Amino acid sequence: MMRRCPYSAGGFILKLMKHRLTYTQIITFSFLLVILAGALLLCLPISSAQREWTPFLDSFFTATSATCVTGLVVVDTFTHWSFFGQLVILLLIQIGGLGFMTVMTMFAIFMHRRISLHKRRLLMQASGNLQLNGVTTLIRKIIIGTAFFEGAGTLILAVRFCPKMGFGTGLWNALFHSVSAFCNAGFDLMGKYEKFSSFTTLRSDVVVQLTLMALIVIGGIGFFVWSDLIKCKWHGKRYTLHTKIVLATTVFLILAGWLGFYFLERNGALAGLHEGEKLLAALFQSVTTRTAGFNTVDQAALTDSGGMLSIVLMLIGGSPGSTAGGIKTTTVLIVLLNAAASVRSKDSITVFKRRIGDDTVKQACSITTIYIILTLLSAVALMALESIGLEEALFETSSAIGTVGLTMGVTPSIGAASKIILAFLMYAGRVGGLSLALAFSTERESPDIQRPTEKVLIG
Repeated sequence: MMRRCPYSAGGFILKLMKHRLTYTQIITFSFLLVILAGALLLCLPISSAQREWTPFLDSFFTATSATCVTGLVVVDTFTHWSFFGQLVILLLIQIGGLGFMTVMTMFAIFMHRRISLHKRRLLMQASGNLQLNGVTTLIRKIIIGTAFFEGAGTLILAVRFCPKMGFGTGLWNALFHSVSAFCNAGFDLMGKYEKFSSFTTLRSDVVVQLTLMALIVIGGIGFFVWSDLIKCKWHGKRYTLHTKIVLATTVFLILAGWLGFYFLERNGALAGLHEGEKLLAALFQSVTTRTAGFNTVDQAALTDSGGMLSIVLMLIGGSPGSTAGGIKTTTVLIVLLNAAASVRSKDSITVFKRRIGDDTVKQACSITTIYIILTLLSAVALMALESIGLEEALFETSSAIGTVGLTMGVTPSIGAASKIILAFLMYAGRVGGLSLALAFSTERESPDIQRPTEKVLIG
């Protein structure tokens, strides 16, 4: 007698693909399946506040944005979607933030099912774990940590929302925004005050702002860093090199972005605010551009310099193995260190008294190149299709591929072709540009032949 699959439909799909597809392909295509399932659910009249069918392309765009934890929307989340539609979006955000394989494993753990070696390898790649040993322990920490932080965020936000919105509505808003912030999704229900307003109406609420920022940063540093912090606590010298790089880069980018936005926008987008509100809004802008997607100031009101700073931060994004997207903090640092080493004619790069392997450097350069090319080409296409300026096009494409969700007001009014382009960028940004390329490439055995070397002029 055949045993039932412990993962239901997900396990059936894995059994069909496990001997035919690589681990990267399985992870990549699993996100696509979740997006398609979400799009079909959002199409239904029950998902719409008006109980009408939603066009498939709009539903597909929303499902892609939610699963890829981006936050770009073509319809306002509060006014267009019913409670059922909002619940579907929330589930897609949670699945996309944690990863399809992590969610499947969560159910397996709850059902006390054995996790095979094949699924452990998938989890290792999906979670960003560097070793196969202890991957299930890491997944348990991810589940417990996610529940703790999202629960704590819900309670704090509920204290602020319930008196204003009523207990039921306030609690739902607290839960929705806590999950959205932790998963760096950027979806909000603030359309009840003004469509597409995000948190501009609550920019002076210190408790709400600090809670959202804390959730964004915690979700964006990566699950592997969590595990390392729990294990080593405050003993910084015992942290892995990965954790040291992530923490140092994250702190630097937040502080640099905070100061940058404050001085660049104090007479621009921040004009008219009190000094304390300016500092808080500048800090929030610095944090949210790192793939969160909420906003407390009008992005269209940013100066050219503030807009370019936002683009740079959006492209960098969060850290590997996290709920965030983008090129990633470690990748950018390695590329910069490699450039500095080349200028100084050094054969290798070192950071925190450790040498970075050549394979890691090549991978970092490849990822950065892919992201920049996709961003630029898509920006050119958007300018041709929508008749918008360079800054607006770069802002939207950087927001999409960095899975940020900020917009200068362009995305809600774009055409069908532009929606497809941005949806592809969101998908590529979530699964990873290099992973996407590997997933659709044909594997070939490399012959044991090395071609002759010849010099090429560079620079």
